[in-house]
Amino acid sequence: MATAPSPHPGPNPGAQAGGQPDPQLKKRTMRKVALRLAPFLGLLYFVNYLDRTNIGFAGPNGMNEDLGLTATTFGLASGLFFIGYLILEVPSNLALHKFGARRWIARILVTWGIVASLIAFVPGAGTLYILRLLLGIAEAGFFPGIILYLTFWFPKADRARAVALFMLAIPLSSVIGAPLSALLIQHGHDLLFGLAGWRFMFLIEGVPAVLLGFMCWFYLTDRPRDAAWLEPEERDWLQAEMDAEEEATATSFHVPVSASLRSGRIWALSFVYFGVVYGLYAISFFLPTIIAGFQERFGVTYTIMQKGLLTAIPFVFAAVLMLVWARHGDRTRERVWHVVIPTAVAAIVIPITTVVSSPFLAMVCVSIFASGVMCALACFWPLPTAFLSGAGAASGVALINSVGNTSGFFGPYITGFLADKTGSQQAGMWAISAALVLAIVLTLVVGALPKRSSALASNDPAAPEVGV
Repeated sequence: MATAPSPHPGPNPGAQAGGQPDPQLKKRTMRKVALRLAPFLGLLYFVNYLDRTNIGFAGPNGMNEDLGLTATTFGLASGLFFIGYLILEVPSNLALHKFGARRWIARILVTWGIVASLIAFVPGAGTLYILRLLLGIAEAGFFPGIILYLTFWFPKADRARAVALFMLAIPLSSVIGAPLSALLIQHGHDLLFGLAGWRFMFLIEGVPAVLLGFMCWFYLTDRPRDAAWLEPEERDWLQAEMDAEEEATATSFHVPVSASLRSGRIWALSFVYFGVVYGLYAISFFLPTIIAGFQERFGVTYTIMQKGLLTAIPFVFAAVLMLVWARHGDRTRERVWHVVIPTAVAAIVIPITTVVSSPFLAMVCVSIFASGVMCALACFWPLPTAFLSGAGAASGVALINSVGNTSGFFGPYITGFLADKTGSQQAGMWAISAALVLAIVLTLVVGALPKRSSALASNDPAAPEVGV
């Protein structure tokens, strides 16, 4: 196994004469890394996203009726996950940085899988609230931990595509997860322990997280220097490349933990993420309910399986467009407009969903919206990781994700509250649009990189914040 590079590495071991890296070595190495990590990490996120959002499919298919939930209390149950998530996000990501991804991600998976399965046995709304809160605590640190982990393996020029491949699990969790959940609900009724179909779904969908947690221990590698599945020259080149990038980032934008937690720029990016994720979770939790509402609004009738397939349609388009958009962002090296443009499209189209005259047009609008949100999310994370490194990256990324994901509480709750108060989904869709406009404005204000590297890292309380 290759030894770790020195803190100040010499020429990259994969470099040709003149200091340029061997393109074949780079291509071969990054292909191996992508094939090794992207499918597995994507599978983890698929299970993660399914376990946090399958409540959206359970609600209109028996859970709300059995537990006596209104649209408001259903939104509260959905969103309480993110309160627990917020509490432990930053400490969890710092623990991952200290103990290593392999150990910490394995711990997260096992604990959240156990809690997710226990939701099958809730006797009432109060217990559901508690377990949703505990599920968020168990999952805290997973998503920002993976984002941080990707910065150990993928150079900045390849990062948007790496994030997009990982986040492909979001649309796939709807494309595959919605029909899967429908099958489990439809055919799982009284199949095991006399459980209702929605309870059977929760029980079965929590098990893969536990199994994958044990797999993480043996499959993941903390850093390139430890990768026995790479050739020695590939390990040496990639570790030297990542060390050089981290050293350059730390030199230009040295951001210690304390500075990352009080930086105006990082807080602004947190609210950019809040706005975009608000739209994602509001639609993810309530799309099955919206589709169920088509039956009354348009006079149509759907089976549980048809509802599942309709829920999947918008995310099929989102998956394809997200990969294309992220690849374009990496190729052009432009980040700000790659967030702003799809967010603007989503903000414009979502209110139209409630006034169109047919289910087909409504699904077209939702598909455009989902594609816009997913494209923006894939291109967002290269913005903060361009100037964060080391423990500052662990805390900064976790802060952005935790603040941003509070929208996972507010989005479903406000959408449900407005639906109860107004009797329609229209006000909730306008609230989503407003959150997206907030994200657009803040992205344009913040820009791509800090303007002054010294101010962000300064320990002087009087020093101005950077780029804000």
